[in-house]
Amino acid sequence: MRNLTLLSIILMLLSCASEPAIDTVPGPNQIVRLSDSEIKGLDPQKVSDLSSLRVAADQFEGLTRLDAKGNAEPGLASRWKISADGLTWTFTLRRNLRFSDGTDFDATLFPALLQRLRAPETAAAAKALFGNIVAMAAPDTNRVIVTLASPDPSLPALLAHPAMAALPLHRIRDIGDTWTSDRPMIASGPYQLTEWKLNDHARLERNPAWHDGGAPTATIIWKPMDDSLSAMRLFLSGGADIAADYPASRHQWLKDNHPAAAHSVPYLGSYYFAFNTRSPPFDDRKVRIALSMAVEREWIADKVIGVGNIPAWGLLPPGLASEKPSKPAWADWPREKRLRKASALLDAAGFGPDNPLRFEIRFNSSAEHRRVSVAMAAMWKPLGVDASLFNSEAALHFAALRQHDFTLSRSGWIADLPTPENFLLVHQQANGGGNYSGYDNTAYDALLAQAIAEPDPARRQIMMRRAEALLIADMPILPLYFYVTRSLVAERIAGWEDNISNVHPSRTLLIRP
Repeated sequence: MRNLTLLSIILMLLSCASEPAIDTVPGPNQIVRLSDSEIKGLDPQKVSDLSSLRVAADQFEGLTRLDAKGNAEPGLASRWKISADGLTWTFTLRRNLRFSDGTDFDATLFPALLQRLRAPETAAAAKALFGNIVAMAAPDTNRVIVTLASPDPSLPALLAHPAMAALPLHRIRDIGDTWTSDRPMIASGPYQLTEWKLNDHARLERNPAWHDGGAPTATIIWKPMDDSLSAMRLFLSGGADIAADYPASRHQWLKDNHPAAAHSVPYLGSYYFAFNTRSPPFDDRKVRIALSMAVEREWIADKVIGVGNIPAWGLLPPGLASEKPSKPAWADWPREKRLRKASALLDAAGFGPDNPLRFEIRFNSSAEHRRVSVAMAAMWKPLGVDASLFNSEAALHFAALRQHDFTLSRSGWIADLPTPENFLLVHQQANGGGNYSGYDNTAYDALLAQAIAEPDPARRQIMMRRAEALLIADMPILPLYFYVTRSLVAERIAGWEDNISNVHPSRTLLIRP
């Protein structure tokens, strides 16, 4: 009898010990998502990393929110209207809004949120994103009026950022920054955080007070996995429903063996190298064009990278200013014709057998950047170009770019918002150190300023495309391809929509019967 009791105790202890592991695996009412890093913080106005923002977006909703396709839609506001000049936006709130603790809130919350975002003590990472907002006011409890310095058709997408979501200021005023220690955390969105075990998982449960009713899935588990190979293995073993990344080296194997699970999708990012246009040899446009003509972008995207990247001749990913990426006229010429023209351009610039073009390709330490640099150097050999390689750690690399200490350097851009100007403004002369190439074209700057001041979205897009065309014609950067995102999604998950913003809110996902 004593041995039986002892055995029962042991079995009970083993059961208790294993419960947390069992409770963080996919289940009939539970979706497990793998992020590529641990959450850095829980206050949406004080974080900037993607993992933290994704968890914040599950808990907090703003005047607008993003749908399964990454498009802005009404959130806490039921609708909005825009003035003719595009500078004044009026958002009408839904009725009877409440936080998860039952506390009511209304339009007066939002001007206070903007004030907190801009307060020096908040040190909000996203503060600059909202710089175009001149004022935010609540003329009554049901309306929020946003006044802009210049028209911005993307304002609904901006206001979906967790930094301007409804936060429980009533709780923050009472206890300060420790409000994020509450369990469950007070939320305004579809879920609320009930548990966070550092480097293990975060558990989100339905917010019963959410205005849209119960989220389709009862529980969301977020697990950090900074090793994409480990994440892939856990996913394939059935330990997770969604992985935020997988190794590029396993792309083809996954497409061959798990085609329904592997998603490789164009992203809001451009990969390019920057010419230093401030000094020879790349102060000469003819030299920049010649080198660009000789690069085989399709081969780099397909053979060197090989994860579904779209070759790029311009800056803007497809879908931003037009459905198809922009190309210069020579992009579709046969290689031999491009090489002949490139050789003539170099000759006109004073380079040839007696004076070969020599320069250094700088890149930050990465096997991918090295492979691309080696490939380009080989492609320029038929032109008599001698390109050497130099790599350094990321911090040193980008410090050199800001100090203009390079000739040709690996660069690129991933946008904060799905707008053309987010890419194009980087290359204005006024951007200073951030304009790595030193591109200086008053016509480009003026056209971009005109586009930003244009309230009509269609005309605005046309001007943005014209600005990009000027940039491509001058070639201060050498575009190579557009980034892709890589995800793994289990067949039991419905509601996943591939999109350029890589936005997949948990409230849009559900488990198939």
